[in-house]
Amino acid sequence: MTGWTASQLPDLTGKTVLITGGGRGLGLVTARELGRAGARVVLAVRDVSGARSVDFDVRRLDVADLDAVRDFAGSWSGALDVLINNAGVMDIPASRTAQGLDVQTATNYFGPYVLTNLLLPHLTDRVVTVTSQLHRTGKVSLDDLDWRSRRYSRMGAYEASKLAVVQFSLELQRRLEAAGSPVRSVLAHPGIARTALAAHSRSNVINRLRFLTNDAEQGARPILYAATQDVPGNAYVGPGGFGGLKGYPALGRPSKAGRDTAAAAALWAATATLTDAGQRVGWTTAASRIRPSR
Repeated sequence: MTGWTASQLPDLTGKTVLITGGGRGLGLVTARELGRAGARVVLAVRDVSGARSVDFDVRRLDVADLDAVRDFAGSWSGALDVLINNAGVMDIPASRTAQGLDVQTATNYFGPYVLTNLLLPHLTDRVVTVTSQLHRTGKVSLDDLDWRSRRYSRMGAYEASKLAVVQFSLELQRRLEAAGSPVRSVLAHPGIARTALAAHSRSNVINRLRFLTNDAEQGARPILYAATQDVPGNAYVGPGGFGGLKGYPALGRPSKAGRDTAAAAALWAATATLTDAGQRVGWTTAASRIRPSR
């Protein structure tokens, strides 16, 4: 029996999907396939000029810049069926955003956290957040989410940010259910994908383990599956083969830390304080205004 591929996507005519970081790699493949299935695809990218050749609604958004995230979300109008938090960076040197936040953590976690919360009033179906199997070795420090007190670690920051989004999805799903919302939060990971994200990594894992890696087409399958198939809230979708590295999309299980409900709730509260999202987002208001599923 063959596994699931993009050729099995349902008819998405009339659906609107927003993909962050969709100008290349996994995001671009995801956008292409969703568009082929009839969806209206909006790409939110940092470099608009680099995405002009694609036939989608392309808008500028640097998810690491929380002011830009707020402006982008504030300008959104109409229903949004699926939000795919795909934008990410990996193993980059220490640097700070306009708000003084760690760029790697802001791109991979703070930005998606704020963007998702602000777009909740428009969402009708689901939020898909892209994580990594490397979340399993991540350690989240609630006292230093922004890497100010500790010595900065390029891969440590990446791993922590990917664990943070796993815990974020867990707490988001809990809150959605408590609010009686039909919207669900799900996770997807590509295994090890041969894209520009990891190609520059000093660990050189792509070259050393090439036989265990996926190209962009294969790596996008779990994202497409998570975005379109009937999966439960807080599902963890990735390649179903050995170690979750290769294979067709399948439901898996995050790490024990990723399933820690108390840690997820504490992370949410700490993030709200750090990003000023507690006042700027206002969860109760956002959750109560979520549109019913169409």
